[in-house]
Amino acid sequence: MTNAFPSGCHLIQLCVKGDERGQLVAIEGTSEVPFAIARVYYVFATAPDAIRGFHAHRALNQLAVPVAGSCTMVLDDGRGRISVPLDKPAVGLTIGPMIWHEMSDFSSDCVLMVLANAAYDEGDYIRSYGEFLALART
Repeated sequence: MTNAFPSGCHLIQLCVKGDERGQLVAIEGTSEVPFAIARVYYVFATAPDAIRGFHAHRALNQLAVPVAGSCTMVLDDGRGRISVPLDKPAVGLTIGPMIWHEMSDFSSDCVLMVLANAAYDEGDYIRSYGEFLALART
């Protein structure tokens, strides 16, 4: 594992507003997110020992935000891997195209929200790590 983020991946500090009544994070279009949002989905009720992901996208850009609980995201650009703990609801992780990613270490209360710049397209997925490596290293 390395400790350098792959190209197209970095942590984003989201703006928190609030007072003694509580906190709020608003995520708007291209203000906080480096792309237009076309799809939102979230992962929840994941078994603590589950490992999810195991794919890359040819063109999709994503922002993953742990709105509750925590998990670990492994990012792989074909040359190195980095493990990133996601445990702050006001910090999101961008995942650019051609980044193999795996999610693990889910807390029992984890809700991982993902914003994406395109609608679901199975043709954009690379589900074979060997194929990913061949494409990433060309």
